[in-house]
Amino acid sequence: MSQMSRSSRAHPGRQRGVALLVVLILLLVMTLLGLASLRGSLMEERMSAGLYDRSIGFQATEAALREAEALVAAGGLVFPANGCLAGLCAQRIDVSTTELARWVDPATPWRNATVALAVDSDGDGTSIATTPQFVVEQMGEAPNWPGCDREIPINPSCVSPRFRVTARSNEANRAQVFLQSTVSTP
Repeated sequence: MSQMSRSSRAHPGRQRGVALLVVLILLLVMTLLGLASLRGSLMEERMSAGLYDRSIGFQATEAALREAEALVAAGGLVFPANGCLAGLCAQRIDVSTTELARWVDPATPWRNATVALAVDSDGDGTSIATTPQFVVEQMGEAPNWPGCDREIPINPSCVSPRFRVTARSNEANRAQVFLQSTVSTP
C-alpha cells in the first residue's frame, strides 16, 4: 500500500469536517446571492409602481388641462376684477418678486375638473378616484406673431387675449403632476 492510503485510513476523522465547512460556505454564498436578487426585484417593483402612479396622475392632469383649454376657447368665462375665484384668476397688474406664482400659492382656489379617473392600482377591486384640478389666469393681450404689433396699421387679428392654464393631480400619497399651457383666443 502506498503512504497516502495508509495515512487516510489511520486518521479518518480529519477528512469529515472539511466537507461540512465547504458546504456551509457555499450555502452562505447562495443565501447572499438570493437576498441580493430579491432586493433588486423589490426595487424594480417599487420603480414600476411609481411609474404607473405618475402615468395615471399625468393622464388625469392632462384631461383637466384639456377641459380648461376648451372652456377658455368657448369663451364666456367671467373673471374676477382682482384675485382668484373658483379657479379663475384676474391678471396681475403689479407683479412683485415676493409674490408666489398662483399654482404654488396655497391660497389659490383651484377648480375641480369634471373628469375623474378611477383606477384599480393594485388589482384588488377597489379603485382610487383621482379628481384633477385647474386654474385659469388672465395674462393680458399679446401679439399672435412676432412684430405684428409694430405694423402700421395694426392687423385686427394681431393682438388677442392670453390665458395661462395650470392643471394638477394632487391626491394624497400619490404622484403629484403639474401641467401648464398658454392659450390665446381669437
